Amino acid sequence: MFFYLSKIFWLFAQPLNLSIILLGAGLIASFFGLRRLFRWSTALAFLVLALSAWTSLGQLMISPLEDRFPRQPLPEKVDGVVVLGGGLEGAINKVRGGYEMNSAGDRFVETAVLARRYPGARIVVSGGIGSIVLDGEGDATTAPRLLAALGVAPERLTLETESRNTYENAMFTKRLVSPKPGETWLLVTSAFHMPRSKALFDKAGFATVPWPVDYRTTGQEGVSLVADNPSDSLQTTSLAIREWIGLLAYWLTGKIDSPFPGPAA
Repeated sequence: MFFYLSKIFWLFAQPLNLSIILLGAGLIASFFGLRRLFRWSTALAFLVLALSAWTSLGQLMISPLEDRFPRQPLPEKVDGVVVLGGGLEGAINKVRGGYEMNSAGDRFVETAVLARRYPGARIVVSGGIGSIVLDGEGDATTAPRLLAALGVAPERLTLETESRNTYENAMFTKRLVSPKPGETWLLVTSAFHMPRSKALFDKAGFATVPWPVDYRTTGQEGVSLVADNPSDSLQTTSLAIREWIGLLAYWLTGKIDSPFPGPAA
């Protein structure tokens, strides 16, 4: 139920969708002569889009998430690497049979780099189909084709294909891998997604070393207009809002212990 509610909520909360809904409400209000509702709806739609696309709001929101788990020196020995899905274009790959990557594709490129650095490490890909709208191929199904092309031997791979969200990533991967005490596992995901991911793996009893990738900011952004091209700014704002809402929802439902998880003291 949590999975479906979260997806439905995000359909309405995503900035672009919210703006369209507000504009639609304004048009309906205009037909019925509700001028005040029309003005408020259109003004809010403009405000949401303008802040999301024409300002550095998204960068300012996502930067604290990316900085929460800074990269530490890699350990000398690594038993395994867990990479979370979300970096592949599932709908395209299901039809065309390739391994098209999206803006989070760094997750898999970095995993291939780590696999080469630690030739004895297991490589675990966690990610099924996380959409209730689009029909696609889960990342754990596509990833073997990409990783093989990047030089990772198929026999090193362990594939977790059932998870639909980060909570299930942690639970299903722990059950599949059964990490042993004293083993060292790297957790690879986007930097903005690392606080929630690390907290969920910790809660599941799967100790990992965070290895964030796919940075969206320099960490030096300030308040500004036209900080990036509008489409990228809109995407960054959407990612930041979604991640903060996800942290709050997971904390309120007891899936993580803090609304803003960080490294252990």
